[in-house]
Formats: sequence, structure tokens, C-alpha cells
Amino acid sequence: MHKLIPFIHEKQLSPDIPFDPDKQIAVIKCSICTGEQVAGFKSKEDGHFTEVMLIRDSDDLERFKEVYKIADIKKEY
Repeated sequence: MHKLIPFIHEKQLSPDIPFDPDKQIAVIKCSICTGEQVAGFKSKEDGHFTEVMLIRDSDDLERFKEVYKIADIKKEY
């Protein structure tokens, strides 16, 4: 199971939840049933997923990528 972190406002993204590309992968978890998408980071070591932000539209996705300086994001279902 993953630890649930409350969805946060964009100005809090970077300082509160750090991203280490050497140890983590940026991932969007997608629900097959509801279509809900959550962006976050998956540990390369143990697969632990840390939720960062609910993705409601393409603007949310672009903001997430911009804040964390991410070019590509893998989707998992």
C-alpha cells in the first residue's frame, strides 16, 4: 500500500515533496474504473508510490511537469 498525501496547491509542490530522479520515477497512476489520474513518484528501489497531485486536465499535467522539471511521465493502470 502507498502512503496517502493530501493533494496540495501548486505553490507547495516543490518544497514539500522532493523528487530525486536517481531514486524515483515520475508516474501517473490511472484508474481503469473511474479514469482518475494522480501524478506522483515511484521508488526505483521498492516500488513505493508517493501521491503528489490530482491530474484533472492537461494544464494540471503541464504544471506538474514544469514544477518538477520532468519531460516524460509513464502511465500505470
